[in-house]
Amino acid sequence: MKKSILTLATLAFCFSLSCSFAQKSGKGKWITLFDGKTLQGWHGYNKGGDPVKNWKIIDGALVCLGAAPDASGGDLVTDGQYDNFILEWDWKVDKGSNSGVMYHVVENKKYHAPYETGPEYQIIDDVNFPEKLEEWQKTGADYAMHLAGANKKLKPVGEWNSSKIVFDHGRVEHWLNGEKIVAFTAWDKDWNDKKSNGKWKGYPDYGVAKKGFIALQDHGNKAYYKNIRIKEL
Repeated sequence: MKKSILTLATLAFCFSLSCSFAQKSGKGKWITLFDGKTLQGWHGYNKGGDPVKNWKIIDGALVCLGAAPDASGGDLVTDGQYDNFILEWDWKVDKGSNSGVMYHVVENKKYHAPYETGPEYQIIDDVNFPEKLEEWQKTGADYAMHLAGANKKLKPVGEWNSSKIVFDHGRVEHWLNGEKIVAFTAWDKDWNDKKSNGKWKGYPDYGVAKKGFIALQDHGNKAYYKNIRIKEL
């Protein structure tokens, strides 16, 4: 009987420690990344404490004004860094717009933009973009790496879409409007082959970081984000 009581006490103590660790680490809890009112928790990529001028809060949404002259220079990143997570957000774009959400982004002056290190969940107007798009450039794709599935259901321009990225120790999923549209394993042979033979072959640090910032891309077009939250795994 004494041994059973001791065993139960030990298990209870371990469970208590486990719960305490989860609370301190934030794992298993949803964390709001955008409060709908301010840019608290965000800063311009490689810009430290400089004021952010190309992103505004409009009607509870975090809006990219499209001030960047090209695919860099105006990206917004979280103050916190994340490794394994579930990231959810709602978004919409204007006609012809292009944007994206990146993760495991490394902030360093030697990098021109987040896309040099962070894999991207592509966000773009598939229908009205003024140039011909390859499948790897379309919404929901793991940009220039893995294509979105044929089950993708994209809302018309101007309507809100819901997206999700799951990154769990290299197992990755992209979701769009309730459907899983991309699934792959980071750093396996197929992943390395795609990186070595595609767009990222000239970017040695692309996708190798196992922890980093979340980034929202200013690609010179208007884009709208809200309900941004993350759960660490």
